[in-house]
Amino acid sequence: MSVTFDFSDDVAVVTGAGGALGSAVAAAFADAGATVATVDIVEPDSEDFLLDPDREAVEVYQGDFTDEREVERVFGEIVADHGGIDHLANVAGTWRGGTPIDETEAATFEFLMNVNLKTMFLASKHAIPHLRERDGAIVSVSARSSLEGGEGDGIYRASKAGVRILTETIAEENPGEVRANAVMPSVIDTPMNREMMPDADHEQWVKPSEIAEVVLFLCSDAAGVTSGAAVPVYGEA
Repeated sequence: MSVTFDFSDDVAVVTGAGGALGSAVAAAFADAGATVATVDIVEPDSEDFLLDPDREAVEVYQGDFTDEREVERVFGEIVADHGGIDHLANVAGTWRGGTPIDETEAATFEFLMNVNLKTMFLASKHAIPHLRERDGAIVSVSARSSLEGGEGDGIYRASKAGVRILTETIAEENPGEVRANAVMPSVIDTPMNREMMPDADHEQWVKPSEIAEVVLFLCSDAAGVTSGAAVPVYGEA
């Protein structure tokens, strides 16, 4: 069974759009007819920027979403260019780990909280007033590992748990106006993860495009009664 979505006339903002998952989410929105305002700190002509910046219905905005002034500027430009915002996908994030808490540098803590949690907080904060005008939706990327503590990557887990809690909070604060949900991947099938774990069973990993479909579902009218949820998207991984 195949499922299609129609986001014609909608404006979707996707953060972290240059990465493997962000580019898949942006492409899925564009394929579904949305105007997609993509945001990343990485320059679109960089080899690390995986989304085609010239594809139809996609517009690229560059900004550091750990800086509130940059977030204000970018959202101001998006609203001025497109008249409003219907959906926000908070995809910006990264992973760091490998050391126990007593051996983890404070700089690592600050980096992960900034990239994974602060970007989600600031993007949501500045999108919500616009989303309220259109009964919009937010979908943010948490992680399966946020559900419990674990050895070696506790700061990452804590930052992604924060994404879940802020998602639930936004849903509680905006009933009937803005829906907010999260997705929880485990290991995503990306070139970087394959390079880091060459001996793993890659067939069990979930593809970015598969997660993108769930993001679109959560933004669609089909999920109109769903808000405050954290949805597993880790398949058999």
